Amino acid sequence: MTFLSNFLSPLGRITLTSDGTALIGLAFEQEAHPRDRSNAIAQSHPILLDAERQLHEYLGNWRKSFDVPLRPEGTPFQQEVWRQLCQIPFGQTISYLELAKQIGKEKAVRAVGMANGRNPISILIPCHRVIGANGKLTGYGGGLWRKEFLLQHEGALNTLGQRALFEDQPSTATG
Repeated sequence: MTFLSNFLSPLGRITLTSDGTALIGLAFEQEAHPRDRSNAIAQSHPILLDAERQLHEYLGNWRKSFDVPLRPEGTPFQQEVWRQLCQIPFGQTISYLELAKQIGKEKAVRAVGMANGRNPISILIPCHRVIGANGKLTGYGGGLWRKEFLLQHEGALNTLGQRALFEDQPSTATG
């Protein structure tokens, strides 16, 4: 059985999905949800309530990490990338190349970017903390404005210095 809940945040409406034992999805309102919601039950579930509470605490500057159980569905390679994303500390960024090196696949930068873009539980699996090797913000499935918001919120974005780089960047959804 799949459970889902929606709530409003400074990032817009967020939909959370759980299988009853872990969080399996987080989607912003304009995103296609990673799971078919036709069989989902819209009701409060302890995991969804906990995830929503932790997201509110994060957005309110009271929380810097999450401890909600997560179960993202993906290939073994995607799982490896997502596990490494969870190791990026609050307020820090790395490049796609650095991420590829950290998983021992330096030549798989594009594949790492694709896995980053397929992250079904953004924010909690912090794909927003991955930027281009040149320091520019690159695509984000929830929209570049959300990525900029999250990085500013965490203090990882020099508003004056990187904003100009951000505005140059074409919009591509890579995570």
